Amino acid sequence: MITIDYFSDILCVWAYGGQIRLDALQHEFGDQVLVRHHFMTLFADTATRVGKGWKDKEGFAGFGRHMQQVCNQWPHTHLHPDVWTGCRPTSCTTSHVFLKAVSLCLDLESGDGDPVLCRRFDALVAQTRIAFFEQAQDVSSLAVLLDLLPSLDIAADAVRARIENGEAYAALHRDAELSKTYGVQGSPTFVFNEGRQLLYGNVGYRIIDANVRELMSSAHVDGEPSWC
Repeated sequence: MITIDYFSDILCVWAYGGQIRLDALQHEFGDQVLVRHHFMTLFADTATRVGKGWKDKEGFAGFGRHMQQVCNQWPHTHLHPDVWTGCRPTSCTTSHVFLKAVSLCLDLESGDGDPVLCRRFDALVAQTRIAFFEQAQDVSSLAVLLDLLPSLDIAADAVRARIENGEAYAALHRDAELSKTYGVQGSPTFVFNEGRQLLYGNVGYRIIDANVRELMSSAHVDGEPSWC
């Protein structure tokens, strides 16, 4: 099995647009590939990143129009017109802590969880992106996020418990430390081969596919050069 560490921010439009590549990867390779989700807080403070950062370009309204222009390039996306103009999450952190809490409930943080549960978690991550980008739901609200749980059959109280006792925050911190170890620059980033290969940004599917096939072509030996 090939393990991929996937770093992204739930509020990152490039990760939203790139979801189709994750879906295609898992459809093509099935249980031969395990995607481990890690989260980076690029939009931890949207009032600063968007409100002040885009102050000379009409702030949130200008950023929302820019997102529409970006998504107009992708026929598979369906960006809601209220994203960033009307619906303005204050932070990505709530979503990331929520998803880490769910991952803990599913016993996925060890990195070798049940493949069926991994697929269910993958779907929840995608559903969380859709809630914001396509339905203009404020995913900085825990109440909104807990409404996504019925698809996983996990009790809201179990998720809240992982948040309230600090475990979910600790897991998110480990993601941040791992991103530093690997030298991850932004969202989204695919990390292969225990950090030896990184693909960052709006990377084409055929490049991702080629990296996976190269790793599958032979058993890895420490120090062996990669030709992909």
